[in-house]
Amino acid sequence: MNRFWILLPLLAGLAAPALAQETPARDHSVTVTSIVPVIAGKKSKLYLRERALPQILRKGAGDKVVLFVHGAGTPAEVSFDVPYQDYSWMGYLAAAGYDVFAVDMTGYGRSARPLPMTDKCNLSAEQQKIFGAACAQTYPGSLTNINSDWNDISAAVDFIKKLRHVKKLNLIGWSQGGPRAGGWTAQHPDQVNKLILLAPAYNRATKKDAPAVLPLAGAVFNTQSHDEFIANWDRQAPCPNQYDPAAAASVWSEMLKSDPVGATWTPAVRRAPIASSGWGWTQEKVKAMTTPTLMVSGINDKQVNPERVHDFYADIGSPQKVFIDLACSSHNAMWERNHLLLFKASLEWLEKGTVNDQSNAVLKLGY
Repeated sequence: MNRFWILLPLLAGLAAPALAQETPARDHSVTVTSIVPVIAGKKSKLYLRERALPQILRKGAGDKVVLFVHGAGTPAEVSFDVPYQDYSWMGYLAAAGYDVFAVDMTGYGRSARPLPMTDKCNLSAEQQKIFGAACAQTYPGSLTNINSDWNDISAAVDFIKKLRHVKKLNLIGWSQGGPRAGGWTAQHPDQVNKLILLAPAYNRATKKDAPAVLPLAGAVFNTQSHDEFIANWDRQAPCPNQYDPAAAASVWSEMLKSDPVGATWTPAVRRAPIASSGWGWTQEKVKAMTTPTLMVSGINDKQVNPERVHDFYADIGSPQKVFIDLACSSHNAMWERNHLLLFKASLEWLEKGTVNDQSNAVLKLGY
């Protein structure tokens, strides 16, 4: 019975949006003056996807604007716009009347990929073996960093604000998108209405200042094959039918489409830059945050420990904050069977600043 007592308030008063396929998408190219070390000071391009109802694409949605920010491995259009059944988080919010955007950081997806990402010598020694390589790096360290990520987000936000004539928008981040979107919000609270973070990679030990020298020494980028993708997911999926194999196949297909170079390697892979972080979004900064914030953690997440998300809930200064413990869900909660619980909670948060009519609470959903 608990499951139904939890779900009913979410279902009440929120009409089920149409399928993602009914909300058309539009692509944008955003120019950024990059601070990624290898291309610092140069103009670069970011890929920005927009999804909305036709009338909203024409006229806008007023202040109902959302920007999705992805994590450390999977680009935004793959993470949040899965073209399978009702699995597109972007499509769900777009069908509910929001103007929804998703941006790829430098080095990801359809955004600019600096030249060092084409050289297998810039992988770790262990990953080089996968491709039969054994060579010295041609670039000295991690390609991007949290500062360059925040600079990319600023460019995307400025573009959207000018396009839609708004002063504020809503941010949604996943995984490393937590420090990206959350850290950016902490710096620009006057530009963010509400914040939603799925499995935010929060760390109370985060340092205040960036390292004296960037890039940090180490591999430049990494790869993930289909077998690695599924193995990483399966170790977090103990519940029967926790995810639909057809949904996973759709995600992987979109992953390869977003990386036509990696798709030609043997094995086919998606590439992602090593994005050094560990500074800037400190416990002190989080305590000073007042933006209404929803945070969600899958109970089976093996990539961001749910305890770290509990820490974030305890530390954030906003009086309007909700933590959701999502049943039978992994780090990939938006691609799993309980995805609609997540989507509905996010919509209620955007609409009302509540989940199950609670504005400051720890909730369990799907149990």
